[in-house]
Parts: sequence; structure tokens; C-alpha cells
Amino acid sequence: MATTMKCNVVSAEQSLYEGEVQMVVAAGDLGDLGITPGHAPLITSLKPGPVRLVFENGDDELFFVSGGFLEVIPSQITVLADTAERAENLDEAAALHAQEEAKRLLDEQQSEFEYSRAAVELAEAVARIRVIEQLRQRRA
Repeated sequence: MATTMKCNVVSAEQSLYEGEVQMVVAAGDLGDLGITPGHAPLITSLKPGPVRLVFENGDDELFFVSGGFLEVIPSQITVLADTAERAENLDEAAALHAQEEAKRLLDEQQSEFEYSRAAVELAEAVARIRVIEQLRQRRA
């Protein structure tokens, strides 16, 4: 049985990773998923949060995705993200500011649309902060 599989992480703007991985861990709508070689075919939506690629040598790389889909076909995983960034490129100050702004908008509760939009922005900001904290823990 193969020990690695092909993986692509792409967003609407760019391709962030293309290569071999041993495992992918992602935040699916129904919980975190761990995908290894030989996994059954699958397509699932992703919620804002981390996507971690684990390489055969034990190293890993962390990404933030704002949502999208994860597709597993034999020997290949594709992460199709709405937006995606490498964890080390995330701006913690901007994420904290976005979180505070979204909370403020939620408190104002203007219209149902604005409330829903603020809730989505809050979820994305919290997910960015979660990814930054995971990256910080890995480096400690």
C-alpha cells in the first residue's frame, strides 16, 4: 500500500501546494477529518479553520482556509478553498481586529443579512486566530 498520496491545495486566487503527503487533517462541517492513503472516495464541505499537511519525513505545513470543499479520490486529495493562506503568512493583529469588528456588528444587529454576514466574518476571524495559535504551539 502506498505511504503517500498526491495533494493539491488551491483557492480562487492561487495554487498553494501541489505534491505528495502522508496525511491531511482538515476542519469539515461535521468535524475534523484525517485522510491517509487508501481512504474511501469522499467529498465534504470545509468550515473556516486549519488544514494540516503531514509529509512522509514527519514535517508538516499548516494552512488557513475560509471554507470550501475537500475531495478524496483514489491516491489524490484536493482542497478547493474559497480563500486560503499559509499559516505563517497570517496577520494576528488583523485577525484580532476583524474579530472585534465582527463582534461589534453582531451587537448592533442591524438587519438579518448584516447579522449573518457579521457571523460569517466572526467565524473566519476566530478560525484565523485558531490557526495562528496552532502554529505558535508547534514552534514552542
